[in-house]
Amino acid sequence: MDVFILIGSFALLLLFRVPIALSLIVSSLITGLYLQIEPSAIIQRMVGGLNSFSLLAIPFFVLAGEIMNEGGISRRLINLSNVIIGKIRGGLAMVNVMASTFFGGISGSAVADTSSVGSVLIPMMKKNGYDSDYAVSVTVTSSAQGVMIPPSHNMIIYSTAAGGVSVGALFMGGLLPGLLLGIVLMILTYVIAMKRNYPKGEAVKKEDIPRIIWEGLLGLLTAVIIIGGIITGVFTATESAAIGTLYAFIITFFVYRDIPLQRMGIILHRTFKTLAMVLFLIGASSAFGWLLTLTNVPITVSDALIGISPNNFVTILMIVTILLLLGMIMDMAPLILIATPILLPVATNIGMDPVHFGVLLILCLAIGLVTPPVGTVLFVGSAIGKLSIEKVSKGMLPFYAVMVVVLLLVAYIPSLTMYLPEIFAD
Repeated sequence: MDVFILIGSFALLLLFRVPIALSLIVSSLITGLYLQIEPSAIIQRMVGGLNSFSLLAIPFFVLAGEIMNEGGISRRLINLSNVIIGKIRGGLAMVNVMASTFFGGISGSAVADTSSVGSVLIPMMKKNGYDSDYAVSVTVTSSAQGVMIPPSHNMIIYSTAAGGVSVGALFMGGLLPGLLLGIVLMILTYVIAMKRNYPKGEAVKKEDIPRIIWEGLLGLLTAVIIIGGIITGVFTATESAAIGTLYAFIITFFVYRDIPLQRMGIILHRTFKTLAMVLFLIGASSAFGWLLTLTNVPITVSDALIGISPNNFVTILMIVTILLLLGMIMDMAPLILIATPILLPVATNIGMDPVHFGVLLILCLAIGLVTPPVGTVLFVGSAIGKLSIEKVSKGMLPFYAVMVVVLLLVAYIPSLTMYLPEIFAD
């Protein structure tokens, strides 16, 4: 009955369109009353969920992304990508993917990636003869790299939910799968471009190339500082995030100088608004996760999944299927916080490393971000491209296929995820 009350009340509140964080809190309080737990104990669990030093990295990562996005970094990364691969047939599509790869290493947000890169490249691709649904498909699927390539605040959320898995190991674990996804998407865009005879990109003036490369590399150094500081052990994830944010501030306002310093107030307002939602959600999920553990839900789910089949191959496939289905109906951050305490014990019971599971979890939910009916990134891309979700979804079918292929490779070849963390651990 306690599990039914906890899960049932949460699902019912979601059906009535109550915000997820509030649904988590209300269902936790109702279940606590049934179990005769003092409400103050649940509130303490919420506060305790935020009492983590590693969570301090999230405000800095969000702020760095907002600063660089506001300062025109997306345009410079697009120009840099165009210099590298823009001359190839279908070059604008490949530029889109590469720009998302670069931008993901700065913002760590798929929505921010789609909004900034897509607002420039989707109209540009349509103007140059690309099909509208293809332009949107390339943009939203390549933006999924943003949550895989470090720094990603979603990795930090998972680290907290998993009980303190190394953030540096998660960052390194997500790097190769993220790059693999980008490479596979670029191959697909090239094949489609050749088949549909999309145009080649325009040549960049030689005198502009040094400036474009210099400005692009200055922006990319933000990610290099953050990732390099962590993997070399010079900084913690939080310290790297703070130093990266300071660098982003200097580059944006004193080197690029596209925006006045007065815009910093607007940037801080957007950052605080995002953080209020994220941290409130983390606190609410901490109480909900504690009650899940108290009612033995993780053990029950683990026994049930393993009981279906003792074969690890089948168990992993069931985990992936569950995560893909959940990703289609819920947003990423709450799902990380809810699914981790339930499915991580299943994964560890079959010998999967917590880092491997974390990367697999993030990739599954990244695909959910671009999948209807509740794909946030898909909605943003469709709005920019002025197309219906239905039309874009049809055009995305080949992109879904290659994303699932990458997902299965990550699921069944642990070395894709664990190679870099093991090297730097040694």
